Amino acid sequence: MAEKKRKSQSLLNGALVLSLATLIVKVIGVIYKIPLSNMIGTVGRGYFDSAYNLYIPIYTISMAGLPVAISKMVSQQLAMGNFRDVKLIHRVAKRLFLIMGILGTLAMLILAYPYALSAKNMDGLPAIFVITPSIFFCCVMSSYRGYYNGLRNMTPTAISQVFEAVGKLAFGLVCAKFVINYGYSRFEAGLSVFGRTVANETEALSAIYPYAAAAAAAGVTLGTVVGMIYLFILYKVKGDNITKSELAAAPKPQKSNVVAKKLITFAIPVVASSLVFSITNLIDAITIQNRLEHMIVNNMDYIRNLYSVELANVLDADVKNFLYGAYSLSLDFKNLIPSITMPLGISAIPALSAAWAIKNKKQIKVSIESVLRVTMIIAMPCGIGMGVLAQPILAAFYGSGNSAAGISIAAPVMAVYGYSIFLMALSQPMTNMLQALDRAKIPLISLSLGAIAKLVANYILVAIPSINVNGAVIGTIICYAIIVIINLGALIFTAKIKLNFISVFIKPAFCGVLCGLAAYTSFGLCNRFIPEFQLAGHSLKTILCLGVGIGFGGLVYLISMLLIKGIAKDDVNMLPKGEKIAKILAKYGFIE
Repeated sequence: MAEKKRKSQSLLNGALVLSLATLIVKVIGVIYKIPLSNMIGTVGRGYFDSAYNLYIPIYTISMAGLPVAISKMVSQQLAMGNFRDVKLIHRVAKRLFLIMGILGTLAMLILAYPYALSAKNMDGLPAIFVITPSIFFCCVMSSYRGYYNGLRNMTPTAISQVFEAVGKLAFGLVCAKFVINYGYSRFEAGLSVFGRTVANETEALSAIYPYAAAAAAAGVTLGTVVGMIYLFILYKVKGDNITKSELAAAPKPQKSNVVAKKLITFAIPVVASSLVFSITNLIDAITIQNRLEHMIVNNMDYIRNLYSVELANVLDADVKNFLYGAYSLSLDFKNLIPSITMPLGISAIPALSAAWAIKNKKQIKVSIESVLRVTMIIAMPCGIGMGVLAQPILAAFYGSGNSAAGISIAAPVMAVYGYSIFLMALSQPMTNMLQALDRAKIPLISLSLGAIAKLVANYILVAIPSINVNGAVIGTIICYAIIVIINLGALIFTAKIKLNFISVFIKPAFCGVLCGLAAYTSFGLCNRFIPEFQLAGHSLKTILCLGVGIGFGGLVYLISMLLIKGIAKDDVNMLPKGEKIAKILAKYGFIE
């Protein structure tokens, strides 16, 4: 009876919960970043994203491997009825996370100045210092997230993510608005702005942007506090549904030091893999900004002619941050789709670990194919749609604010990312599945090789004036192609399964192309025949036509997937009420 009381979600059910939360978080993130970007401008976004580039690798070192290790170990011990070990794993993990949170916070403070100096971005320091405490709160929060994930209850993690995002939105916008109003009021009064004497509005904004970005970063820190408080209260009030009778009947647990050693041993290659990628992003950001600086210094006239309209109101000293900020606009959407598919990998860890432990080959094959196929089903239409509609999407979100000038630079970058987004979407679930199959070292190898190729490509291509920030896109595609090819081969070899490539890759890709054609055509027709009309500076025509394009493209994709039987019965069965849905689809011949 106790087992029935405990929440337990199937692979796709758990992934659906996390994906829904991720989608909500991303929507909140867009709602956050649109007014934020319009408030702090493209230059301010450059400072904000520069702080993130240091934050992410240290955040990764502090906590990336332990949630995966907790989830894997808890799910295994739970399946064997070792409930005392389950409790012990959580207690040990909380202590480890507390230590890592403190060390991560100190590392961020120590590295802030050298990073800003090496990136030639000293004005980014305020944002770095303000975002630093969030590392500690994230570590504490993740000890609970990893534990609940291992219990195959993804709901607490999902809800905490939403609370965190809402906190970031509310606190970030309020703080940024306050700082901008304060700085602007001092300029209008003829006073210095954050210690700088300014002669005109452009110089005043240049002085305000670093501190406005720091205020926005305060929202990130306060958001993590909100998410941490929710999980702490939830665990105190509801616990984990492990009963006293289950604990009494369970065998004696392992020693704390043994559990700690196992957690760390498993976490090391996971952390190393994430660390390689995060450090690559950090070096990527540094090399992009450095190579841009090098290129601009020697080719300022060429760059100003190339982007004459975009750079019309930008100071020479801010050109580098403008180009980097424009590039960052495309990243808001580039990271959206992989973040939605990432929960598939997270949910696969406990499910695949259990199947691997008992050598259930059928379940291993079903799990791997389902994760890969659903990832492709999501990534292909979204990515191709993002590619064909890149310019109007950016115009709809950023066309009325200070970031509007960067749209024409960001749109081609976003389009190329869209067409290749399936590679990025596949990489993390593949990594998680290899970790579940005790092959955590393989992603480390593939990531290292991809990272090297990426850095070499960036170093060479970004310094070419005619390519500039577009070189970073090419390097990213090369990087992910290497990762996916190596990881896919290792996954098939390790699991010893014969993958259905037509079902997993070809059918979603074919229907994704149809989706893109439908979206592009319907948007173009709508844009041609509907007159322009605006509200509060936003083109309602563009927004309306985008809705038509996305809706028609999605409809064509759904119909084509059903007609060619691109959705598998195993996938549907793992959804909530999946068996009923599968019977209906089978009745009309849409699945086999």
